[in-house]
Amino acid sequence: MAEKYYVYILTTTHNKMFYIGVTNDLCRRTTEHRNKATDGFTKKYNVHKPVYFEAYSDPRIAIKREKQLKRWNRQKKIALIESQNPDWKDLSEYSFEIKQF
Repeated sequence: MAEKYYVYILTTTHNKMFYIGVTNDLCRRTTEHRNKATDGFTKKYNVHKPVYFEAYSDPRIAIKREKQLKRWNRQKKIALIESQNPDWKDLSEYSFEIKQF
């Protein structure tokens, strides 16, 4: 089974701030953010709700996509999130089919 790498977007409870990251274990990483396991932006601003992710088999492509999304303006990020998650549900509470890129 090929390893997967995830680009993900987290937000706050009221969807005010975004954090974009990349990981090879989405469940572990979102749990770390939720539990404030490491110092940084997500801990300081309580950014913990996963609202969007993409899966890749190549880590270089995932990192390239992460950097691309970080350069996007807020409206473009919102449109991307809403294209897959229009109700801004906390994806850690649901089981979704992972789309491979």
